Amino acid sequence: MDRIEGLKEYVRSTAYREALNLPGEVLEEYRLLAQGEYNINYIFTHPVSRKDLLLRVNCGSQMHLENQIEYEYHALKLLEGSGRTPRVYYVDGSLEKLEHGVLVMEYLPGLSLDYRKDMLSAVQCLADIHSVRIPADSQLIAPEDPLKAILEECEEMVKVYMDSPLGDAGTKKAVRDLLDMGWERLNNAENEEVYRCCINTELNSTNFLIGGEGKGNYLIDWEKPLYGDPAQDLGHFLAPTTTFWKIDVILSPKETDAFLDGYIRAVNGRFPVDGLRERVYTFIPITCLRGVTWCAMAWVQYQQPDKLIFNESTYKKLEAYLSQEFLEMVRRDYFSREK
Repeated sequence: MDRIEGLKEYVRSTAYREALNLPGEVLEEYRLLAQGEYNINYIFTHPVSRKDLLLRVNCGSQMHLENQIEYEYHALKLLEGSGRTPRVYYVDGSLEKLEHGVLVMEYLPGLSLDYRKDMLSAVQCLADIHSVRIPADSQLIAPEDPLKAILEECEEMVKVYMDSPLGDAGTKKAVRDLLDMGWERLNNAENEEVYRCCINTELNSTNFLIGGEGKGNYLIDWEKPLYGDPAQDLGHFLAPTTTFWKIDVILSPKETDAFLDGYIRAVNGRFPVDGLRERVYTFIPITCLRGVTWCAMAWVQYQQPDKLIFNESTYKKLEAYLSQEFLEMVRRDYFSREK
């Protein structure tokens, strides 16, 4: 915990300990569990309840929110009834006693999703989450035109790379060409009213916890939820920029169709799915752009010597996604072919 200045003192504070019904003296041990680009997670066992809990320390916001950790907490409270997300017990986004937002939630066991073995589990998990009815005034961000919102986000992220003298000229041109194709897709897409729910928008394999036969399957890491079209979540889940991130998998068209068939069956009439498949196939290439432009931005950030979180495996993937081979695959297989 030494890497976060003031964190040891924070967990000793009266407000934190009383809110979680912890003894006055610190008896619990905080152990580093995992770190991402914007959060560092610690696991500890409550000395009274004996339940394993997760302390999440927020180090930044992809959404440029001042209340990032509170936004995540709110989304998890909305989804509590799904039975597919961790319960949350404490949040502090005041930044008064610590320069970072803090969230405490239950620790859920399970393994990361395996695209070759666990697709049925993912289908059921996503169908249950997307079926939770969310009021339109839930305070979740709700882009009026989701495809346009993603492309605008892409342009904002890629500017970091385009403006950097460290960026490769050939990569800049290839990414620019893909973005132009994305805007063309947007101009040809229909902006229709569809069912909306709380979507995760970052359905990486490591954000799933698969418990195995007879046990629970969950979706964690809700730092960027929106009130949006479930097709956007599915497009992200199935896009090659997602599946290739941790375990080098790219789903075939047959596998993609089979997943969507299973998802529609799992929804089982709980919300309308008319036109869902077509919208997913529109979101997939646009999602590829989001992944590529995020990688371009992150690659530049990784060149900074004072970066708080540096993940070696992430850096290798950044370079892979910005390679000419990967960018050409995205153009050929997801922009040039018919839906």
